[in-house]
Amino acid sequence: MGKIIGIDLGTTNSCVSVMEGNTPKVIENSEGARTTPSIVAYQEDGEILVGASAKRQAVTNPRNTLYAVKRLIGRKFAEKEVQKDIDLMPYKIVAADNGDAWIEVRGKQISAQQVSADILRKMKKTAEDYLGEPVTEAVITVPAYFNDAQRQATKDAGRIAGLDVKRIINEPTAAALAFGLDKQEKGDRKIAVYDLGGGTFDVSIIEIADVDGEKQFEVLSTNGDTFLGGEDFDQKIIEYIVAEFKKEQGVDLSKDVLALQRLKEAAEKAKIELSNSAQTDINLPYITADASGPKHLNIKMTRAKLEALVEELIARTMEPCRIAIKDAGVKVSDIQDVILV
Repeated sequence: MGKIIGIDLGTTNSCVSVMEGNTPKVIENSEGARTTPSIVAYQEDGEILVGASAKRQAVTNPRNTLYAVKRLIGRKFAEKEVQKDIDLMPYKIVAADNGDAWIEVRGKQISAQQVSADILRKMKKTAEDYLGEPVTEAVITVPAYFNDAQRQATKDAGRIAGLDVKRIINEPTAAALAFGLDKQEKGDRKIAVYDLGGGTFDVSIIEIADVDGEKQFEVLSTNGDTFLGGEDFDQKIIEYIVAEFKKEQGVDLSKDVLALQRLKEAAEKAKIELSNSAQTDINLPYITADASGPKHLNIKMTRAKLEALVEELIARTMEPCRIAIKDAGVKVSDIQDVILV
């Protein structure tokens, strides 16, 4: 009997885990990272890149590098969320014959399920390399607000990737299980799960009911912003670096695609470093050149500066929290735990 894997198929990043005894183990991919960017790039020679390798060439190959495809899965082209994406995404979103939102890559049309399957294949391979045996079964998480079509499309993506999807479970429920909230004291309780992901934010109010000693999870309400996440935080840092560099050197980096790719990576790195330290150096030699020769970028950034830059983004998460609490019909004082994902 092979092992069943658990996959978090995220908008920005995905990860895979397996139970070892009673403990879940998140598996590192071939690059040694616990998460894999949910990015797929289709090369001219037919090669498909998934994860970090796809991310590294994204800026120089924007039309054939697909990211945030989870926003399209199981959706119709005419839906307003899809129409909003058309303006934002560098790749081409088209209507399939059945009205679904598909993507055009290198002259071919492919479904969001096929793209997601490429990501799931990578997660499956990561697990197989670690376990040393074939994996055929999985549990996949989806946002609590996914409808039946989106859930079925996620299952279909699993099937295309060669996985028998045993169950689709809600992300906030999975988070509550991961925190061992099914093992805690007797009685009913209500919790809030605050999930600020790479590309999306959502908050869910969950009731954990004790039914004959078994814990039952019910999502009472969910709310959020499908266009707010860690990438917006990175963007604020990029804008700050561009403005500072322009002030110092008189050169606008926002028009330089190669410089932007490096800035994107540096911004994400600075954000992560400032979680643990009060200050970081953003150092990018030979970022650009003009008639006077090469230019180097070196900017110090403090945590206080980052907090000031992202203050309005944090504020944007508060209203969905208030709405979720109201929709669940509970008071703030009824919520016993808050899980930050």
